[in-house]
Amino acid sequence: MPSPEDNAAGDSVPHIDQQESPDGASCRVLGPWTAGALTVRPVWEALTASLQAQGGDAALSLGWDLRQIDQLDHLGAQVLWNHWGRQWPDKIEIDDAQRAVLDRVAEFSVERPVGPAPRFKQAFLKLGEGLIEVVHHVTDLVALVGRLALNLLKLAKRPADGPWRDLSGHLYHIGATALPITALVGFLIGVVLAYLISQQLKQFGADAFIVNILGISLIRELGPVLAAILIAGRSGSAITAQIGVMRVTEELDAMRVMGIAHSYRLVMPRALALAVVMPLISVWTTIAALVGGMLAADLAMGITPSFFIDALPAAVDAANLTLATAKSMVFGVLIALIGCHFGLRVKPNTESLGQGTTASVVTSITVVILVDALFAVLFKSIGI
Repeated sequence: MPSPEDNAAGDSVPHIDQQESPDGASCRVLGPWTAGALTVRPVWEALTASLQAQGGDAALSLGWDLRQIDQLDHLGAQVLWNHWGRQWPDKIEIDDAQRAVLDRVAEFSVERPVGPAPRFKQAFLKLGEGLIEVVHHVTDLVALVGRLALNLLKLAKRPADGPWRDLSGHLYHIGATALPITALVGFLIGVVLAYLISQQLKQFGADAFIVNILGISLIRELGPVLAAILIAGRSGSAITAQIGVMRVTEELDAMRVMGIAHSYRLVMPRALALAVVMPLISVWTTIAALVGGMLAADLAMGITPSFFIDALPAAVDAANLTLATAKSMVFGVLIALIGCHFGLRVKPNTESLGQGTTASVVTSITVVILVDALFAVLFKSIGI
């Protein structure tokens, strides 16, 4: 049998004494249930093991007697409340002060939601949802291309009924207003490229070949791609935002009620405008980049502008300019279709409008780079 000294020592630490009675099992909560007593590591480990042995739903069916607790603070009450599964047991004997502490803990104790552990099935379903979303985007975009082709046939049959005022407005807003920024960026890119190339060519005494490198890289690749990226960020986002705002303000629904086709009045004018404007902006950006490279070559290597201009036609075949122009036209149509596609998918709320605009810009830039890589592979023998 335990000695009186052992009982006195046991009462000085928080513990639970389970007893059997004719009315069923009951638990007496003894000792000081305070932060000072519970934070002692041996005491906490022993108490945790005892609570785990009595845990689960069985703890609620037991009778609990808290009247012999020496002290009870909020930490001790939180331990008991968690052990009871954050609910009151069926039978409990408690005084008013202890009930007030437990009531306060129950009121402000919020159970943290535990998310499901990541599993293979959930990851697989997530991947499937992403693939389905991509398929929906592709099918909608293909349908948009088909409607654009039919609208072009309709416009060819009845050109007098075409949306020419919308087309002229888009030509100005997308093309003319973009000339300053594209020229500035193209000029700076030409300067940077010329300075970087000159450092390498000087080592081999091949200064004159800077004309070949700048001409091929700017006319064939960088000029069209740079212009397309700038237009995708500038005008592609504007297209999505304009159509998205029409969705938010219910103008698209009004057009449908009046029998006005979205693809004919919204998509086709923008696609035609970008198909016309993009080759011109590409040539404009390329010229600005060549001017910047020519000036930088003159300052860094002593290559005079007259020599640069005379050597450029011989260094760069005219087929490169044709390829760049055709590529820019494809870029323009793709940017317009992607902008309209995401604009038409916007839901009537501002959050969807922001998400659609962001997705439009990212998708447009990605598609431009992918299509440019495809052109580089398919037409690698042209103009080289």
